[in-house]
Amino acid sequence: MTENAIEIAPDSALIVIDVQQGFDDASFWGPRNNPAAEDNIAALMDAWQVAGRPVVQVRHASLRPGSVLAADRPGYAFKDFVEQRRYESLLITKHVNSAFYGTPDLAAWLTARGIGQVVVAGIQTNMCVETTARMAGNLGYDVLVPLDATHTFDLAGPAGLSLTADELATATAVNLQGGGFARVVTTAQLLPAA
Repeated sequence: MTENAIEIAPDSALIVIDVQQGFDDASFWGPRNNPAAEDNIAALMDAWQVAGRPVVQVRHASLRPGSVLAADRPGYAFKDFVEQRRYESLLITKHVNSAFYGTPDLAAWLTARGIGQVVVAGIQTNMCVETTARMAGNLGYDVLVPLDATHTFDLAGPAGLSLTADELATATAVNLQGGGFARVVTTAQLLPAA
């Protein structure tokens, strides 16, 4: 194990959030960051499968009219590399940012298995990944977020304010670790421990 490797519980659950084809639509989302996110997510999924650790795959079914993530749109489907790694994964469908408000009930599933540690990866860094990680921290889980296994998009806010995807990812890292919700790590730190 390398010096910077993170200790992972034998039953640590990898929660892969919203890695769906609709997020490839640049005309809908705009500029993104971290082109390595998909490779890092795939590496984590492979490591969890080899180690026999549980994987949870979360899919967003948007209720917003015209959304590329609506259940009746092609973008609702998982990206191919995730679909190919379905294994024995729990599949959760949600309509809001947190995987803890999906079906089936994530907290009940984790509790039934005595799982106390979760690793949260996927899309979007500052939206569903951050929201799920915050809720997991509030619920008492030991939460790890490999920031390089997430990505997001530039975002406009009120009164002409906007942040780039990289700025939003940095804000998420500060919010999660500085706020005590999660430990922000890298994929490379997790893989030797898996």
